[in-house]
Amino acid sequence: MLITDPCVVSLVWTLSDAQGQAIDELDEPMEFFFGGDDLLPKLEEALQGQQTGFEAALHLEPEHAFGDYHAELVCFEDRALFPDGIEEGMQFDGLPEGAQTTGMPPDAIYTITEIYPSHVVLDGNHPLAGMALRLDVKVVSVRPASDDERTARSVADDTIGLAPMSAAAGRLH
Repeated sequence: MLITDPCVVSLVWTLSDAQGQAIDELDEPMEFFFGGDDLLPKLEEALQGQQTGFEAALHLEPEHAFGDYHAELVCFEDRALFPDGIEEGMQFDGLPEGAQTTGMPPDAIYTITEIYPSHVVLDGNHPLAGMALRLDVKVVSVRPASDDERTARSVADDTIGLAPMSAAAGRLH
């Protein structure tokens, strides 16, 4: 079966930074909705019309991956707003209740980048924002999309994928 919109592709990949350092490896095949919200547009462009066994090595500039890094998505919030036991790298859906920073996207995933006694530094950028990436991908299988998948434009209710996100949805797969 050829990869055309809509269908479901099963992929494996290695995602690396521009220097070749591995960032993410998907070595067990995972399904993604093609023609929806699961994959980066440049990846869909490369997969269009291909079939099982197709392999590609893609170079993705930030604008074709997870976007540019935006310093205005970094903020400082009072440490008292956070529970005990927080650690750098933890992520929160939106800012904590009582946050004082105005103008931040309410639907962003914020990553704790630094913790101080008086405040916590939060970053609303995707962790890979601003990075040029290399994606080595292989198509393991292709199948027709179900009615539910076509309606959801995804293979899962929780929308796993390799796709750009609003400010930062924090998912790779």
